[in-house]
Parts: sequence; C-alpha cells; structure tokens
Amino acid sequence: MPPLHLLIALGPLSVYLLLIGRINFSRRPFLTTGTRDTLALALASAGLVVVGPMELFMPEAAAGFLGPWVWVPLLGLYSFCTLLIALLMKPRLVVYNITTDQLRPLVETVASQLDTDRRWAGTSLLMPNVGVQLSLEAFPSMHNVQLIATGGAQQDLGGWRKLDLALREALKPVRVEPNPRGVSFLFFGVAMAAMVIYGLTQQPAQLTQAIRQFLRMP
Repeated sequence: MPPLHLLIALGPLSVYLLLIGRINFSRRPFLTTGTRDTLALALASAGLVVVGPMELFMPEAAAGFLGPWVWVPLLGLYSFCTLLIALLMKPRLVVYNITTDQLRPLVETVASQLDTDRRWAGTSLLMPNVGVQLSLEAFPSMHNVQLIATGGAQQDLGGWRKLDLALREALKPVRVEPNPRGVSFLFFGVAMAAMVIYGLTQQPAQLTQAIRQFLRMP
C-alpha cells in the first residue's frame, strides 16, 4: 500500500487503538454514551472508508469538475450517515474496564437514588418514574459492560441523562485491576503508527505528488 494511503487508513485506527488500550490499562472505569462510542469508532474507521469504498467508487465526472473539493460532499455524506445512525440507536451507556459483578451494585445504588420504585428482573432494570428500562450486557472481549435500552416502552432521554450523571459520580471512587488485554490494543496501535511513520520516511519525495493525485489536483 502506498505510504499516503497507509497514513489515511491506519492513522485514525492506530490512535483509536492506543486510546482503547490506555483506557483498558487504567485502574479506573471509563463511562461514555453510546452515541460518543459509535462516533469514535466511525472516526477510527473513516480512513479505511476513504481509501476503500470512497476512492474505489469515486465519481470521476464530479472529481474532474470539483477537483479536490469533491472530497467535501463525500466526507459530509459519511459524517451525516454516521451521525444519523448514532442518533437513531437506542439509548446506551458503555462502561469500559469493569465487569458486570462490579457494575451492578453501583447501578442498583444509583437506581435507588433516582427511583424508589425500580425493579430488577435478572439483568434487566426498570425505573418507571424516570422513564428508563435497560439491560446490562457484558462484552468480555472489550472488557466493558453496556447499559442498553430494552422493552417497547418509550425511553425518556432526560432520565438517561440523569442516570449518566449519577453513574459517573458513583464510578469516581472505584478502582479496578488493569485489563491485560490492554497490552494487545497498545501493541497493535504502536505497530500501526510505526508502519505509517516508516512508510512516510522511506519515500518523502513522492509524498507531495501522491497527495496531489489523491486530491485530484492538476
């Protein structure tokens, strides 16, 4: 793969893997919303989309007319589709670097503060007074637990926001053992970054020309 394509494809992905590795290697849990988690993954995959489907199916007529500006509508379309998917997904909270057994007591404490009528059914939790119904789903491969909206009842986004803020406070004093899997994320992130840097240093003279060709500049 040409160095420029390697940079575009693996640059964002290497940063994402380094970030995930750092989170998994931390002694503190990390909470984020499902929307942010999806957007981060989409940003990490953006380079692969650019050098893959976008370049492969590039509308050459439009590229000839717009020149380098042809990338603006293409990237705009990718961003719009990603944002639309993220917004249409069910409400979700993701807690990295924690197990279900560690998280459930914290969720119960927070739920008891927000809704005295909360009810558990296995790993599912109903908080009728705040309009939240969720299920705890563990993903051992990523060492995280997700709180995912379930049921046919209407979910209250305001209730999810309250749950988000309260759970963040409850997680602050929590300390956990670092996840050994974080080493693999860090290794692949560093390896990809090294490949990109090595490729760029091997052919610096051709880089400018490659950029002009990629951007469809005359």
